[in-house]
Amino acid sequence: MSNIKYLPISDAQAFISSALQSAQVPLADANLIAELMIQSDLVGADGHGIFRLPAYLKRIRAGGVNLNPNIHIEREQGATALINGDNALGHLVMNKAVELAIEKVKQHSVCWIGSHFGNHSGAASVYVRKLAEQGYIGIYMAVGNANHMAPWGGIDLLLSTNPIAIAVPAGNEPIVLLDIATTVAAYGKVKVAAQKGEPIPEGWMMDRQGNPITDPQKSSEGSLLPIGGYKGYGLAVMIGLLAGALNNAAVGKGTIDFNAHHDLITNTGQTIIAVDPSAFGNREDFVQRVMTLVEDLKNSSTLPGVKEIRVPGEGAAKVMAERMRKGIPVAPELLQALNTCAKECGIAALHL
Repeated sequence: MSNIKYLPISDAQAFISSALQSAQVPLADANLIAELMIQSDLVGADGHGIFRLPAYLKRIRAGGVNLNPNIHIEREQGATALINGDNALGHLVMNKAVELAIEKVKQHSVCWIGSHFGNHSGAASVYVRKLAEQGYIGIYMAVGNANHMAPWGGIDLLLSTNPIAIAVPAGNEPIVLLDIATTVAAYGKVKVAAQKGEPIPEGWMMDRQGNPITDPQKSSEGSLLPIGGYKGYGLAVMIGLLAGALNNAAVGKGTIDFNAHHDLITNTGQTIIAVDPSAFGNREDFVQRVMTLVEDLKNSSTLPGVKEIRVPGEGAAKVMAERMRKGIPVAPELLQALNTCAKECGIAALHL
């Protein structure tokens, strides 16, 4: 850890924006994407933030995304809508989905926004956090951008990490926020380990004979494992149906591996649900009930050797506070990859 350097937030955003602009991404879009990418890093989702910049640039250069998209509402009915992302960079599509969700939840108290023809958009928590900061409950589901998981008992890679995130406002306490892949580890964590030359723990992946994979360089030879065994597999299937099939987006055999095919349209499907707590009673009373449960959980008795009980979202809040102060940690391998990007883009290198 002694080789870790820290990149100030403003410098990180400026670097990402400059790199994207060098690849012909319009200024306003580049700035927004940079801001949203860094929000993944701020909460510790290191496999979804600035780490992804080289892959995004490779995809842009291969013609795999539309840099001048018409992101629009394709279908709309009451409290629901389907957004066509027109193969835009994913952060732009999900930003539009959140904006529309806030507009509709004010009108209907609950809304369901689906999207298709999107792309990878970083950590799920980024988008539900935006809703919770406005006082709403946010739920997000997506079909991952590559199939890395086999069905329970099988070996064919037919499912992705299919994340789900839920955010609940908690007054003065950190937002109660769950952001999980339906696999034991997100594939981004495997990629980070591979970049650092570190092994991955047993239980993350298995090969086609069911043996553990601990070398991330061999990840293509096996499958990520679902959380909770067959239950995680079932959850991944249902999220695939709600975020993929329902939105006329890619799922199952139709999923494009964006790591392998930078020039193909991924047709990524994502879903945002927003709920106004005031539809069910006094908003302040609800928040107080949330805070009471948080307090009860944190004050509950611990097992021997356990220092504290943590609540979903608490760790991310602590990481965010620390990184806002110190900056984003950048390992030597990531710094090298980013400065390779800088050279290719014709922009100033990072000196940390």
